[in-house]
Amino acid sequence: MIEIVRTNSKDQDFVTLVKYLDADLAIRDGDDHAFYDQFNKIDQIKHAIVLYDHGKPMGCGAIKEYEPKVMEVKRMYTPPENRGKGIATKILKELEKWAAELSYEKCILETGIKQPEAIALYKKNGYLLIPNYGQYTGVENSLCFEKKLK
Repeated sequence: MIEIVRTNSKDQDFVTLVKYLDADLAIRDGDDHAFYDQFNKIDQIKHAIVLYDHGKPMGCGAIKEYEPKVMEVKRMYTPPENRGKGIATKILKELEKWAAELSYEKCILETGIKQPEAIALYKKNGYLLIPNYGQYTGVENSLCFEKKLK
């Protein structure tokens, strides 16, 4: 039984999944990890999602306001053994729904070129490549995307 829970960054299952995400990114990002890590703190996240299957946390994601009317998708993670089951898409769609309910008009996000699974996920779900924004401007290993919400 799939259950999608809206929560925040104090949720222990969310915190645990993010620790696995950070460990994975430390390997993928290599020497660039400290740069990216500074933008991925979760202590102020008010909108997080954990997807459960029969009570077991299977993946997570979050959104936070980037600017008025724009939410940034953050901390998307599905452990390797849970990938390929549509979990990340379910989480992403719920984050988009939540952002729309809060009257945001679009979602933006950054992912790394060393994360081909994430790039494929976002493209499959209608995100379009945009010029790198904010702290990612000029960062060669970053790709930024956006999706207008209905």
